[in-house]
Amino acid sequence: MARCSRMSVTELSGYFVLFSLCISGEMGGMWAHSMTVQDYQDLIDRGWRRSGKYVYKPIMNQTCCPQYTIRCRALHFQASKSHKKVLKKMLKFISKGDVSKVASEEEPMDAHIDDVATCDFPYKNESQVSQSELTPLAVDHSERVEDEDKDSGETKEEGNVPKVESDSVQICADKDTSVPAEPSHSAKAVHTPPKPGKGADLSKPLCRKAKDIRKERKLQKLLQNQMGTVEGSQLQGDQAFLLQNSKSKTNQPKNIEDFIFVPLPDDAQHKLEVRVVRSSPPSSQFKATFQESYQVYKRYQMVIHKDPPDKPTISQFTRFLCDSPLEAEHAPNGPECGYGSFHQQYWLDGKIIAVGVIDILPYCVSSVYLYYDPDFSFLSLGVYSALREIAFTRQLYVKAPDLSFYYMGFYIHSCPKMRYKAQYRPSDLLCPETFMWTPIEQCLPLLEHSKYSRLNQDGKAAIPVVEAASHVPVSAETV
Repeated sequence: MARCSRMSVTELSGYFVLFSLCISGEMGGMWAHSMTVQDYQDLIDRGWRRSGKYVYKPIMNQTCCPQYTIRCRALHFQASKSHKKVLKKMLKFISKGDVSKVASEEEPMDAHIDDVATCDFPYKNESQVSQSELTPLAVDHSERVEDEDKDSGETKEEGNVPKVESDSVQICADKDTSVPAEPSHSAKAVHTPPKPGKGADLSKPLCRKAKDIRKERKLQKLLQNQMGTVEGSQLQGDQAFLLQNSKSKTNQPKNIEDFIFVPLPDDAQHKLEVRVVRSSPPSSQFKATFQESYQVYKRYQMVIHKDPPDKPTISQFTRFLCDSPLEAEHAPNGPECGYGSFHQQYWLDGKIIAVGVIDILPYCVSSVYLYYDPDFSFLSLGVYSALREIAFTRQLYVKAPDLSFYYMGFYIHSCPKMRYKAQYRPSDLLCPETFMWTPIEQCLPLLEHSKYSRLNQDGKAAIPVVEAASHVPVSAETV
């Protein structure tokens, strides 16, 4: 710590003066004791991040590993095949409890340097949870997903080539294509019906989903009860539209909500719930679960990050993950839980197994950290929680239309282990010179060539104007 001084941002002429006061070496920072959520939103859109009450910014062209702020466009996010596997694994565990306890190789979101955190279940605001309600409720999950995958659009996405038995391989051959050495055999094979239990019976109509059949019958009944020819023609138009819409919908890849918000069977082996509790200022629910949450953090740090037992102390936990400079705010057009800093607690069968630390800001959900019980590493909680948090962002968007992004901390292309964040697409990186967002597809070739790069290639791009923050007591320091 080279120096410390007491000041107010109102005494500075904008953020650029603040930067010049704090910058030294590879990182600049300040202790922010109180700031509005809009002030922090403006800061992270300039490449800053917080750790507790300490807000810092890497000096991109000097640090050995440039850290680019990354955000996911949550409203347009589509889960990859590996993402869906993690979601289905959790559903299977909740429903049957028979997931093999083998640590997953894809556990990227366990956040060490501001890595992504967690969350969203059909969440309950802390005001909706009483002290006596600390036994978890069933989450709307089901194993129905596994069966649906076989006849949904996901089949098209994840496996376009059907499995064919060796006896019927030649049926797929073009009839105009000759097969050397066995022309007559291949010709017969085209007309040979499939063996029982192998392949489709071409003499029978194509299989259809029961849901589509029920919808069609219902519409036909409406047509039969029509009151006149005008109404009848209108219903026919509606029928065609609904059937076409239903057909097109089944051909689309599944969203994460299709894996999350599905009913659990009555005999489900586990119950899982996520509770949103305000961490700063600490709510009554946060205080009531503080010790249990801390014990999960301590185990996580010792097992996952090999910390000695005396390092993850209560005071260190509080400074790092509980303290926050963000002021709690509520707005008529904002989320029900309000803006500010929160912990999202994963409750499994009555105990906390993971906690995601997040900030809810005017335009985004910003991930701070995730920690979990190492005994549940086999559930890939890092990946799972990131997907849940994207879904959580979508939920908040319904009430707060400006809130549509999911900030994942820093993307470090020069560190292979940190490149996983590029898998959550569509996403953008923040240009360190123009502070404009650039699609990651355009950034990756530049970063392959040079670890530090101006990502926005528009020479006329103007730096966005941000008003100076108001009434933010800070302590500046150089590092």
